[in-house]
Amino acid sequence: MDSSIDLSSVYSESGLEEVLDTLDRELVGLRPVKNRIKEIAALLLVDRARQGLELSSSLPGLHMSFTGRPGTGKTTVACRLAQILYKLGYLRKGHLVTATRDDLVGQYVGHTAPKTREMIKRAQGGVLFIDEAYYLYKEGNERDYGAEAIEILLQEMERQRNNFVVVFAGYKDLMDNFYRSNQGLSSRIAHHIDFPDFSNSELLKIAKLLLNQQDYMFSDQALISFKDYISLRRKLPRFANARSIRNALDRARMRQASRLFSCMGQLLERQELMTIEAADILGSSVFKGEVEV
Repeated sequence: MDSSIDLSSVYSESGLEEVLDTLDRELVGLRPVKNRIKEIAALLLVDRARQGLELSSSLPGLHMSFTGRPGTGKTTVACRLAQILYKLGYLRKGHLVTATRDDLVGQYVGHTAPKTREMIKRAQGGVLFIDEAYYLYKEGNERDYGAEAIEILLQEMERQRNNFVVVFAGYKDLMDNFYRSNQGLSSRIAHHIDFPDFSNSELLKIAKLLLNQQDYMFSDQALISFKDYISLRRKLPRFANARSIRNALDRARMRQASRLFSCMGQLLERQELMTIEAADILGSSVFKGEVEV
């Protein structure tokens, strides 16, 4: 039997590099998050190499908790995590199933168990991503069936460790309370990963990437105006990081389209169709101190 193994060959054959590169390209910043995902991938890769040399190996805990505000990349990372686990042979399919309380909890006796088991069934071979997971538990409400959903999840997370992975996600403070009220659940979460808010410069970089993907770009003045937009928007209610930036760009594109529509009958250059001007940004109600709707 061989007594050595080339880890680089195991890495190359797994196809892991492509997934990790995609994660880097898709997400601006989030260095601590990316590093943690890479550490988990490295652990699993070495575990796979150990199996190749017939060394003892036990399946590491893979259920996770992602905490952070909306728009910080939690769903995207969960999707890439599913692909990583598939590439390394820990999941059969590597797909992502997203669920909320409404998908898991019923409204009457006997309704919750089949709903929860159906979502688990759909997640077989992949990752079950439960967003705003703290809504599963309503303390002091004896008529609520969320506790039943949690109990079924706990049982299946342990019983089917090889079949699916659960990622619980939501705001950090609310998730902390959720775990404190469910000690059995907390003990089954192997990895707690916090997703920080993006900085203004990171949000601007995200905006440029999103525009580039759609063959748009900022004019010089629009770039300055959008920097101001970011500073103002994050001070207003319901700020959702990259999600708010995406919504802002959609509205800017609509203003650009309306502006160009007024030029009906004139020939438009390719550059004009691609360029977001300052007026397309400054038309936002954010500059009046109001959240766009």
